[in-house]
Amino acid sequence: MARDDLNAGLLMFVAYRAMEKRVLDAIAAAGFDDITLAQARVFQRIGPDGTRLGELAEQAQVTKQTAGFLVDQLERAGYVERTPDPADARARLVRVAERGRTAGVVAAAVVAEVEGEWAAHLGARRMTQLREALGMLREITDPYRPR
Repeated sequence: MARDDLNAGLLMFVAYRAMEKRVLDAIAAAGFDDITLAQARVFQRIGPDGTRLGELAEQAQVTKQTAGFLVDQLERAGYVERTPDPADARARLVRVAERGRTAGVVAAAVVAEVEGEWAAHLGARRMTQLREALGMLREITDPYRPR
């Protein structure tokens, strides 16, 4: 199939999937080999101040039960912790734990490396345009973006 035969969404997914694989391979090589793709997809949605389980489920587009199962696994492995929500004593937040922060440093380095490779391939101008275009698309496609 030629490049022109693929829709824009699939083209974006192919690039994302390649980055995602590089990140998971790198964190596994760094000793974090017990995190699965499904766990990583939930983990990356945890906000800097923590996120409620229901919000994680919604953003990851999985059931609350599935998100809870994945968070349980991440918690047992030391990547996340559950803490009381200061805004609601009955609720709990999922927060990134120390092991998760360390794995996140590895992941961020790989993301920067991949984006550097993309910029080298596309050229600085096109990479800037790509980021701008994707940022604009986020305005109409991402209900979870910061406002």
